[in-house]
Amino acid sequence: MKRTIDDIRGDFPILNRECRGKPLVYLDNAATTQLPLCVAERIADYYAHSCANVHRGAHLLSEEATDQLERVRGQTARFLNAESEREIIFTSGATGGINLLAASLGRAGLANGANIVVTEMEHHSNFVPWQQLCHDRGLAFRVVPITESGELDREALVRLVDENTALLALTAVSNVLGTVNPVGQIVSAAHAKGVPVLIDASQTTRAGRLDVRALNCDFLCFSAHKMLGPNGVGVLYGKEAMLEKLPPSAYGGGMIDSVTAGETRFAELPAKFEPGTPNISGILGFGASLDYLQELGIDEIAARERMLLDRAEDSLRAMDGIRVFGSPPERRGCLSFAVEGLHSFDTAALLDRLGIAVRAGHHCAQPLMDALGVSGTVRMSPAFYNTEEEIDRFCASLVRIAEMRRSL
Repeated sequence: MKRTIDDIRGDFPILNRECRGKPLVYLDNAATTQLPLCVAERIADYYAHSCANVHRGAHLLSEEATDQLERVRGQTARFLNAESEREIIFTSGATGGINLLAASLGRAGLANGANIVVTEMEHHSNFVPWQQLCHDRGLAFRVVPITESGELDREALVRLVDENTALLALTAVSNVLGTVNPVGQIVSAAHAKGVPVLIDASQTTRAGRLDVRALNCDFLCFSAHKMLGPNGVGVLYGKEAMLEKLPPSAYGGGMIDSVTAGETRFAELPAKFEPGTPNISGILGFGASLDYLQELGIDEIAARERMLLDRAEDSLRAMDGIRVFGSPPERRGCLSFAVEGLHSFDTAALLDRLGIAVRAGHHCAQPLMDALGVSGTVRMSPAFYNTEEEIDRFCASLVRIAEMRRSL
């Protein structure tokens, strides 16, 4: 990043506000990042100057809105290094994309005796849809466990994924432990058995280069709101050949080629999977967030966030009465911990009183909590716009909280 941190923080007015009478330290970026002004301005500009529906209007405003939206589709394809813009489906978020794919696969029909494999570290949005699909279709639902260090059990993964596996769905980075999974290796091993793979990239798009052709994944999804974009927007990438074979998962305007009383013919990709009016302003805001991230530099963002996370982990591991969960060889984005003798919600509430925003609870990952033997954790997740001083203030606050707990 060529710009100074103070200059960058100026793009995020919310970082200058106070919470509970204290300067805000926002460390909940794994849940939602803050928006730079340019994203909010792009959304406002659409409503002020080009507000119209897309694709079907025969007037200038509709043409402008359509052109702007489709430019973001092309921008997204380049960001992912997809072979075609037809492989980019706009959704309401990663959850929407996964449910779209699950519904489509269910309608396509799955062979008797098939199974679907997920991992123990999945967010509920990449766990429950596949679990329910298996229940509905009478398929086997298999879950890959984690090791004591918080990594995937690779031997179990090899054993559970077989020639009858209809899909392997896994996260690129755990939203609880920050474990970085070797998705490229896993995709190759799955493909050797003829198994397609979906990657949930929600926790890696802001600070990790994604090349779907290099990964050779079949599907990939993420949400805009975790990468400086607005809520309610996401992307489902799918290989064109795979998407062509799948039926639509929902029906409505915009995804139709022709309709008669006896038959409906569906539009070509990507429209086939985008019924109804899309979140036009949100998609345009997402395009602005991509511009902003790429201007700063993905590699530079990744290096800074890794430094901030390492600084926090080193401090927490040196504290008495603090348990850090997991010790993967590579951690990205977030760190989960517990203060001895305190519920995760109590710890987060005390930090909030000091102006520090973190996450607490099961983080929509209850199977992982069960594996860790806890009901919840506290999660801190810095972004590139956080400062070293904020990390130190967070750590000093934890020392204070742990000392207070020991004195009770």
